Amino acid sequence: MTATKSVVPDGAKAAPKDAITLLRADHEDVNRMFAAYAHTHTGPAKKALVAEICKALTVHAQIEEEIFYPEVQTALKDKLLVPDAAVEHAGVKVLIAQLESAEPDGKTYDAQVQVLSEQVRRHVKEEQNEIFPQARSWSLDMMDLGTRMSARKEDLLDQAA
Repeated sequence: MTATKSVVPDGAKAAPKDAITLLRADHEDVNRMFAAYAHTHTGPAKKALVAEICKALTVHAQIEEEIFYPEVQTALKDKLLVPDAAVEHAGVKVLIAQLESAEPDGKTYDAQVQVLSEQVRRHVKEEQNEIFPQARSWSLDMMDLGTRMSARKEDLLDQAA
């Protein structure tokens, strides 16, 4: 699975998703890309796949930080979950920057990808087990959030293309 826009017939639009469904789908896409990396053996293929992973994570983090997290933080009057998630994002961004400037020349590169995968997996678990259930329990309009996040995601992917 790639981080590029989904293929939809001309004139057709993808069915709208609520915010959490959109974010969970992103999590699953990135998880599949990390799994594919484990079966990728050539340097150029690894670099291409890592570029997709980094782009997907960067876009995902940006829509969370710009749209989802502020809404959740306001609704929940949260002082810990969202700031904790933002700190985790900062750590992921450091690893992304390192990988984007590295060459897949051996075990160090593979180790960096593994550490990124582990950090993302831990962050996703916290998000899905703590933030998402609480966000659903409040009166946030998840469809509106999902629509706004989808539109922003498309814009960011277009800019990255």
